[in-house]
Amino acid sequence: MSDIFISYARSTAPSAQRVAEALVAAGYQVWRDDELPAHRSYGEVIEERLKLAKAVVVIWSAEAAKSQWVQSEADRARSDGKLVQLTVDGTPLPMPFDRIQCAELIGWNGEADAPGWRKVAASVAALAGEARAPASQGDGGRPGRAGGRLSICVLPFANISDDAQQEYFSDGISEDIITDLSKVSALSVISRNTAFTFKNKSVEVKQIARQLGVTHVLEGSVRKAGARVRITAQLIDAAADDHVWAERYDRDLTDIFALQDEISEAIVKALRLRLLPEEKKAIEQRGTTNLEAYNLTLLARQRWTSGNAGDPRREETVLRLAGRAAEIDPSYARAWALIATGQYSLRFNRGRAGDDGLAAADKALELDASLAEPHAVKAMLLDVAGRGEDAFAEMETALRLEPESDMVNSMAGSLSYQHRRFEDAARFYAKAAALNENDFASAGMLLSASAALGDQEGAKAAARLTLARAEKVAAQDPDNGHALSTGVAAWATLGEGERAREWIDRALLVDPDNIQMRYNLACVLSLDLGDIEGAIALLGPVFEAIGPAMLAASRTDPDLDPIRGDTRFTAMIAAAEKRLTAG
Repeated sequence: MSDIFISYARSTAPSAQRVAEALVAAGYQVWRDDELPAHRSYGEVIEERLKLAKAVVVIWSAEAAKSQWVQSEADRARSDGKLVQLTVDGTPLPMPFDRIQCAELIGWNGEADAPGWRKVAASVAALAGEARAPASQGDGGRPGRAGGRLSICVLPFANISDDAQQEYFSDGISEDIITDLSKVSALSVISRNTAFTFKNKSVEVKQIARQLGVTHVLEGSVRKAGARVRITAQLIDAAADDHVWAERYDRDLTDIFALQDEISEAIVKALRLRLLPEEKKAIEQRGTTNLEAYNLTLLARQRWTSGNAGDPRREETVLRLAGRAAEIDPSYARAWALIATGQYSLRFNRGRAGDDGLAAADKALELDASLAEPHAVKAMLLDVAGRGEDAFAEMETALRLEPESDMVNSMAGSLSYQHRRFEDAARFYAKAAALNENDFASAGMLLSASAALGDQEGAKAAARLTLARAEKVAAQDPDNGHALSTGVAAWATLGEGERAREWIDRALLVDPDNIQMRYNLACVLSLDLGDIEGAIALLGPVFEAIGPAMLAASRTDPDLDPIRGDTRFTAMIAAAEKRLTAG
């Protein structure tokens, strides 16, 4: 992968080109966003390249200082210790970047002996190593060999069990291997979200390697039958198109954790890498040694991510599955984290009585302080309690612990959206959608945040993504009212009012009691279709059952601004507040 990532605003593209040319001439591999492939999402590619770059050169300018994308990339680089800053116009840097050294390249035309450039070159060399010979004298374009560093993509293992419903298990195995290999410091690992874009697709390994710039690809299959599991895996050298290592394992299911460790360590050995003692220890930490608890937690997570939001049966199922896992193994932190998430949603979104999730979140963090999701739940609880600044601080902790968590990024988007911080909301929702290829809800909220920012092109792009995902889910689960209502917003944004009306009618027929769905439909009727009467009618049952978090969202949601002054709407809010206060 490229040594250097260049971040810049469009107005400074000529400067970015000069910086790139100077670095390439020095022998570095450089990437900037004029190389985005047409078939992949912007956020997904940016995230991938940021992760794998050894240094991130941020070109500050007046436009860049105002750009959420440049600031986001700079912040990620700062957190990772990869940031190199330069300014081309002397614009004051935004906080906290104004506290970090910045080279001045005002009026620079590529001179190698300019003091500002020498400062940039020295910082790049400190992070990425001394410059090598120019690329034309290198290793013949062998993918991913920059500086001798190996890189790998773990393709989703195919589920070849007789039961198609076991796919959650094969996906879990794939994700665990990705997580394990990511703990090996000498190896670059393609993220789960990128790897899973190849799921159920027939693509040649060499094509994948060229597309992602990796040296190796791992593929395999899982067959689960009764108390036995068979896993096949093969590691392929992408450039030579040779099998470096292949193995078939037939084991009892009770050996699954030792088997995952064995596969990860076999891959490291086949790549001739040295596994440090602390890395080996990290790989072998599974959170639980109980197969049933592990299996139930995988099922609970699948239900949460793919279930019908707005239908309380989703949360109820998650709580039964994760609750049973925690009974079996009370020390399984991930089970407690899912319990916290389900309890929070049932209490504050669905208006149900019961635990609010705080005790379960604290239990999860007591068992594993590195988990991000319990921190995200606590952030949402703080916000419901009116402690907004504390909520953002807690969410920042969650994002620092697991910046690649789709669930955490989605919750961060929700928190920002409720406080009308739409630029931040759009950034978090875009990342959540990129991290989970099935997440239509985050794509739908990206649509809404983009519209609130007045970014019509961004809203339409998000609408197209939302619609593709919502249609896929609705085809698999025709009763999923949440998917249908999210698709309605996409149709309306794309100017297809009649199609939006058709989907509204269908949604109300198949899932009339889903309050999340009715709320979403009311938002579309209010903002996009100008149907105030229809919006008010849909919201009646919503406010009769609404929970505190959803009620708070309704007070600030820009989609409801057209009806905010309607006395019927204000009466609904007042009645809901009275009901919740009395309860």
